[in-house]
Amino acid sequence: MPIPILHCDRNSKELYSRFLQGAREDLTTATDRILPILESVRTQGDQALFSYTEKFDGIKLSQLTIDPKNIKTNVDEKTKEAFLRAKSNIEAFHMEQKRESWSKVIDGNRLGVKYTPIPSLAVYAPGGKALYPSSVLMGIIPAKIAGVPSIQLITPPQKDGIPEILVWLAQILDIDRIVTVGGAQGIAAAAYGTESVPKSEFIVGPGNAYVAAAKSYLSGQGLIGIDSPAGPSEVCIIADENANPKWIACDMLSQAEHGEDSSAILLTTDITLAKRVSEELEIAFSERPKRLQMKQTAIYENSSILVFPTLDDCIWFSNELAPEHLEIQTKDYESVFAKIEHAGSVFLGPYSPVAMGDYISGTNHILPTARGSRIYSSLGVDTFLKRVTFQEVTKESLENLYPFVKLMSELEGLDEEHGTSVKVRTRQFK
Repeated sequence: MPIPILHCDRNSKELYSRFLQGAREDLTTATDRILPILESVRTQGDQALFSYTEKFDGIKLSQLTIDPKNIKTNVDEKTKEAFLRAKSNIEAFHMEQKRESWSKVIDGNRLGVKYTPIPSLAVYAPGGKALYPSSVLMGIIPAKIAGVPSIQLITPPQKDGIPEILVWLAQILDIDRIVTVGGAQGIAAAAYGTESVPKSEFIVGPGNAYVAAAKSYLSGQGLIGIDSPAGPSEVCIIADENANPKWIACDMLSQAEHGEDSSAILLTTDITLAKRVSEELEIAFSERPKRLQMKQTAIYENSSILVFPTLDDCIWFSNELAPEHLEIQTKDYESVFAKIEHAGSVFLGPYSPVAMGDYISGTNHILPTARGSRIYSSLGVDTFLKRVTFQEVTKESLENLYPFVKLMSELEGLDEEHGTSVKVRTRQFK
C-alpha cells in the first residue's frame, strides 16, 4: 500500500477537499467530557485536583506543588551537555527578538509604544510516553527573555516521581514551582488558580485531546491566553530533481512518528523523485519498524506526494496549505523561499531537517498547525509581551487638530461629548 502519488494542478478539486480544509482535531467529545472537570476545579480548588489525580493517574498526592530547588537530580553529563547546548542556541536566537519601547513626534504630539511582559505563565509538559522536555526549553526561554516574572511548570505526576530531566530543567531555568497535576484539571488549575496553585495569565505546551480542549475552551472564555489552537503535527516539503529521496523519506517519517493523525506532504515537479521517495518510505518501514503501525497510518492515510506542472505551482500550494513546518530542498532554495508567504518555520536546503529545529538549532518548535500560520506566528518573545501605546498631546497640536476632530465627531454623531472634550481645552470654548 504505497503512499498516494497525485498529479495535480491549481484547479484540482482534490486539493481543496483533502488538504485545504485546515483539519484540526475535533475536540467536541473531549470538550463535553472536560467541562465537569473544569467546573469542579473552579469551585472546589485543591480538593478537585487531589481527587482527579487519584482517579486518572492512580496516584494519591500529599501536595500539589514542589520547589525544584529542593530536589536532588542525577542527570547524566552527556544529557546535560545536549540540553545546555540547545538552551544556549535557543537563548541566542530569541535574544534577537527583544523589543525596546519607543516614542516619536507625529503632527506635534509625542506618540509611542511601551512593551511590558505578561504577569505570569504556565508551561505544560506531558508525562509518560509523551515526555517532551525540549518543549520546556521552547516555552520558558522566550518568556524569560521577555521578562515574565512568574513561571510555573505543570506536569502529570509519575509513580516514580517527576522525571529528573524536567526537575533539572526547572532548576537551570529558574522556575518558581512544579505543579504535579496533569490533564484538563492541570490546565484548569492554571486558568482559575486554587489554594495551592497560583493563577497564570498564559499557558503554552503540548498535550492530548483533553489538554487541547481545556486550553481552547478556557481561552475562549477569556480566562487564559494560549499559544495557538493546535492540530496534528505536519510537514510540507518542496523538492526538485536535485533532492535526495532517502533524506526526504526520513523527514516525512519524522513527522509520522508523532502520531497517526500527523501528515507529511511532498510537492515536486519530478515524477521520478516522487516514485523514489515512495520506494524509500517502504524500505524505511522494513528497516525501522518502531511505531510501525503509527507511521504507516500517518503516511498512507494522511500524507501524499503531489506532482505539479511547475515549481511555482508547488510554491502556490504551499502558501495555500500554510504548513507548520516547510522544508525547501531545491537547487535554488533561496529563490523559492523569497516567494513563501505562510509557514510556521522554514528549513532551507538539504541539510536542514525539521528535527534540527525541534531540538538544537535555536528556532522555536511551538508552531501554528492546520493552516494556522496564515494568521499565527511561531512562539517567540513577542508572544509574552503586551504592547501599550501612549500619547502626549501638546496644547498647540490640540488647537490645530480640533477642527478635524469636530468634523469627524459630528459625522459619527458623537460631537456632544467627544468633540466637547477637545473643544473645552481650546481657545474656541466659551
